[in-house]
Amino acid sequence: MHVQQFRGSEIVDVSRMFQILVHCQEKQVPIIGLVMNDRGFISRVLCPKFGGYLTFGSLEKGKESAPAQPTVADLINVYNIRQIGPDTKVFGIIGKPVGHSKSPILHNEAFRSVGLNAVYVPFLVDDLAKFLHTYSSPDFAGFSCTIPHKEDAVRCCDEVDPIARDIGAVNTIIRKPNGNLVGYNTDYVGAISAIEDGIRATQSTRSTTSPLAGRLFVVIGAGGAGKALAYGAKEKGARVVIANRTFARAQELGNLIGGPALTLAELENYHPEEGMILANTTAIGMHPNTNDTPLSKQALKSYAVVFDAVYTPKETRLLREAAECGATVVSGLEMFIRQAEGQFEHFTGMPAPDSLMRDIVLTKT
Repeated sequence: MHVQQFRGSEIVDVSRMFQILVHCQEKQVPIIGLVMNDRGFISRVLCPKFGGYLTFGSLEKGKESAPAQPTVADLINVYNIRQIGPDTKVFGIIGKPVGHSKSPILHNEAFRSVGLNAVYVPFLVDDLAKFLHTYSSPDFAGFSCTIPHKEDAVRCCDEVDPIARDIGAVNTIIRKPNGNLVGYNTDYVGAISAIEDGIRATQSTRSTTSPLAGRLFVVIGAGGAGKALAYGAKEKGARVVIANRTFARAQELGNLIGGPALTLAELENYHPEEGMILANTTAIGMHPNTNDTPLSKQALKSYAVVFDAVYTPKETRLLREAAECGATVVSGLEMFIRQAEGQFEHFTGMPAPDSLMRDIVLTKT
């Protein structure tokens, strides 16, 4: 039995370990090969695919014997490790940070429900282009893309869906049989439809038009998710305003969608009318910084509807304070479910199991 371990500084270093595993399997040499840090987490889950003899898991969370060690329960129940083999297709979420993501729980159970031989893992990625170049095998079949890589993904794909190109952000990447990478955006439909349904459920609206039409729609954040929300709101007839910590970024997106730009400091005193809609697309308030909020409670009093893309925790400080001010609140969980269903359909070519995916998110995340 041969044991090989090293610390990789980037996730691309893990590919060397996979090559060692394949080589040893061809030579019929049993080997345990692991990369010992957060970026090496995938080596612990994917080792059976490449011929690793075994992996390690802790008996319970908090009792790990090495960094980034998963629990035995997660290896078996989340990643279905007993079913991973040479023909297993690999999907995953590319981000930094990525450890908070609930996507592996959601997609792995959805894959299992339709009998797909696939696994979905978190990829902690520093350099997107280098990652996609390194993991270019057809077995790495598709990726979800989150902060901070959604805009870079547009440039890294060989083909980009026209809507994703117009938005300027990609959250879903599919590898075609010829190796080409195709980028899509499922964020904008997921978020906008969630906000529309939230309004329809609590406020009287004309059913023939979008409840966003004619409304002042303030987007906090000018990154990939901000671009998707701004694009989607404008398409529905809203008057879009962009607010961002960095004014230049807000102005850039404002110019693209034809709306004014503000800094977050200016947004505190911005209330040209009542009944506005607010959409936070930044990571402000995300675990572990749960006491942070992008806008004061006083400023929230001008808004009739507040949406927060952050879904860890399920109720952010922003949503809690908005509800206390009497606003209709729309959780980021709803956007998460809907964009994930769009991704599942791109990944598999099958309809998403809506009731199952909703149940997973509400009970297991």
